[in-house]
Amino acid sequence: MRWIIKLDEGLARLSNLCGWVACAAMILMAGNVFYDVVSRYAFNEVSIGMQEMEWHLYSVVFLLGIPYALRTDGHVRVDVFYTNWSNKAKAWVNLSGAVLFVIPFAYLIGSYGYDFALDSYSMGEGSGDPGGLPYRWIIKAVIPVSAFFIATSGLGMVTFAIRVLSGEKSYEVEHSGEGLA
Repeated sequence: MRWIIKLDEGLARLSNLCGWVACAAMILMAGNVFYDVVSRYAFNEVSIGMQEMEWHLYSVVFLLGIPYALRTDGHVRVDVFYTNWSNKAKAWVNLSGAVLFVIPFAYLIGSYGYDFALDSYSMGEGSGDPGGLPYRWIIKAVIPVSAFFIATSGLGMVTFAIRVLSGEKSYEVEHSGEGLA
């Protein structure tokens, strides 16, 4: 059981790292949008590259925010039923959901996303707009990377559910927002 604890804590650190990267990308995106708005309306200057950087950063926020949301139970589900269930029932739902849906879905995203990014890299794909960003494959490569982290978060859901089923952990304490720093 000790190895489950170590694995679960390591997977939690990976998910938290994804959350920190998503947070940093969100801050950078806010700064980018602020710069874009000020330069457009105050100086009548437009940068296609900066506009494209907005959706690149948003992609990072979204794709790396998913593993963090999975780990911290910040994702969408039918909480009308789930909230009133016991910890063991919640653990079984999360365990089966991770094994049947999250991990296989992450595998599909990763395998298709890898080919998608590889094709973009081999074509030397860049922006179609003058002044746009030249290496579009970089943002497309975030797709399989995020799939890897989604799979590790799915595995983290499994290890945490095992800890809940053993009576060592509880969903109310762990996922209430405490200890996420």
